[in-house]
Amino acid sequence: AETTSGSSKSTCSLPESVIAERAYTIHKKLGVDNAKWCWYKAIEELTTKEYETETKGTFPSLEYQVWVASGGLRVSPWHDIPLHNLDATYNFVVEIPKNTTAKMEVSTKEAYNPIVQDVKKDTKTQKKTLRNYPYEIEWNYGLLPQTWEDPKHRTPGFPGVKGDNDPVDVVEIGTQVLLSGSVVKVKVLGAYAMIDEGELDWKIIAINVDDPAAPAVNNVADVERVFPGELMKIKQWFRNYKIPDGKDANDFGLGGNCISPEKAEAVIKVTHESYNKLVMGLIDNTSLLAL
Repeated sequence: AETTSGSSKSTCSLPESVIAERAYTIHKKLGVDNAKWCWYKAIEELTTKEYETETKGTFPSLEYQVWVASGGLRVSPWHDIPLHNLDATYNFVVEIPKNTTAKMEVSTKEAYNPIVQDVKKDTKTQKKTLRNYPYEIEWNYGLLPQTWEDPKHRTPGFPGVKGDNDPVDVVEIGTQVLLSGSVVKVKVLGAYAMIDEGELDWKIIAINVDDPAAPAVNNVADVERVFPGELMKIKQWFRNYKIPDGKDANDFGLGGNCISPEKAEAVIKVTHESYNKLVMGLIDNTSLLAL
């Protein structure tokens, strides 16, 4: 974007520390020593862009894929979409539209990270079958780009629990159905600390900023007031959804409480820092993720 550091600072709601962090990441990844260029490039990357989707294969099938593109070129929904926007909102990539059952997810080990349907593999025959939830998910579900839950990171208060090696999950509680592959601005309202088979799997609660209810909802108390019972419903859904497959119920840390937006954003910051260390090679990519 054509801008100057002065004008960007006067119109940007995002903390300068976030822009500086992005500029430093660009410097490390590209090896560019021109600080001014890296700052401008960071502003450009954080500026809202238009995204579209393209599909390959027939839904539902093992071959079905949803690709995200910008300007006619494929982009990675994990790596190429900024976490933050200049207006201090977050980008949310939709994997699973509300009121559906297909377990769609970003393929973290495939180039450009298309969205595919998760599979179950028969241990005897090795046959793959498509994975579906036992019942509809009642919210739009997806991820925050440029985040990563490091399996070697230990969160205080969660002894023996490790990160799940995936981007951070988002439960978007708005009234609109959002299509798979959509990139949507959201504001963070809180988070649940779900524990799934010994892994910490944060569930960020957020709302589409363009949803009719968004102006009235800014924190956990607002969610309880505008969407009474919704937070309990979310916790119960994620606690129980694996039980029909013969697995144990998931657990929740922090007393099962939904934490505040401020604490949720602190969690996001840690996972964003872990992501940056991963892509800069400061953490070994032992899982062979497509970076």
